[in-house]
Amino acid sequence: QVQLVESGGGSVQAGGSLRLSCAASGYSSRRYWLGWFRQAPGKEREGVACIYTAGSETYYDASVKGRFTISQDNAQNTLYLQMNSLKPEDTAMYYCAADDYWSSLWVNHDPRYWGQGTQVTVSS
Repeated sequence: QVQLVESGGGSVQAGGSLRLSCAASGYSSRRYWLGWFRQAPGKEREGVACIYTAGSETYYDASVKGRFTISQDNAQNTLYLQMNSLKPEDTAMYYCAADDYWSSLWVNHDPRYWGQGTQVTVSS
């Protein structure tokens, strides 16, 4: 059974940084997509960034490109999201997600597996 467990959320002032982690376990394949999504109150869930576990291919939403960096530690089966220059509009619940297919995860925003989420709050 696939499990995704996020950690690292918290409260920070605008301009600050946070690093989110997602511990992944139970995936039978070593070739799949991992991603970060976020959802603010009253807004639709949006994709933040994703990465292919068997390579270095990454995708970012335009709103975070240049400020956020997605990375992975394959030995530890851990996904990271380094968030710099945070803005109040980055405030949201952040979710880790996984799927075998890029399109399901990044295009359709309908990955097979989800974590429970971690809250990020950025104050001005």
